[in-house]
Amino acid sequence: MPVKIRLARRGRKKLALYDVIIADSRSPRDGRFIEKIGTYNPNTNPATIVLNDERAFKWVMDGAQPTDTVRAMLSYRGVMLKRHLQIGVNKGAVTQEQADARFEEWKNQKEGRITGKVDTLAQQKTDVAKARLEAEAKVKEARTEAIRKKKTPPVAEMPATEAPAADAPATEDTTE
Repeated sequence: MPVKIRLARRGRKKLALYDVIIADSRSPRDGRFIEKIGTYNPNTNPATIVLNDERAFKWVMDGAQPTDTVRAMLSYRGVMLKRHLQIGVNKGAVTQEQADARFEEWKNQKEGRITGKVDTLAQQKTDVAKARLEAEAKVKEARTEAIRKKKTPPVAEMPATEAPAADAPATEDTTE
C-alpha cells in the first residue's frame, strides 16, 4: 500500500483551507485517509502551517511520500532536515547530539526570519495606514480652506481717497 502525505481541501469557495493528511495514494483527494497531521492556510501572509512535526517525521521515516507542496511545507518546518540528519546518524556520519544541535540552530534561525517577516509586514501595514491618514488630513485641510474662502466676502477694491482723481484739475498754489 503506497502511502502519501498530501493535502485535502476544505473551506468555502475562493477561501480554501487544507488538511495535511496521510492517505493511501489510491484514495480520492478528499476521501479516506489514515491520519490527519496538520492544517495549511495559504490565505494569510505568511501562510499558516500547523503541523504535528513528530508524526510527520515518523511517517516520512517510515517511507510515506509527500507531494510537492507538502514537501515544501515539511522543509519549511524542518521535518526534511531532521530526516536528513537522522539518516546521517543511522549511517554513523554524525552523532545524535551533533544532529540535534544542528537542528536546533537551524530552527532558531528560521524562527528569527519568520518573526522578522511578520514584523516587517506589520510595520508596512502601519506605515500605509499612517500615510493614508496624512493624505486624508491634507484633503480635509484643503476642503476647510475652500469653505472658509467661500464664506468670507471677497475684499472689494476701495476707492483710493488718498490719491487725487485723474479728471479733477490740479490746483497749484501760485502764491509766492
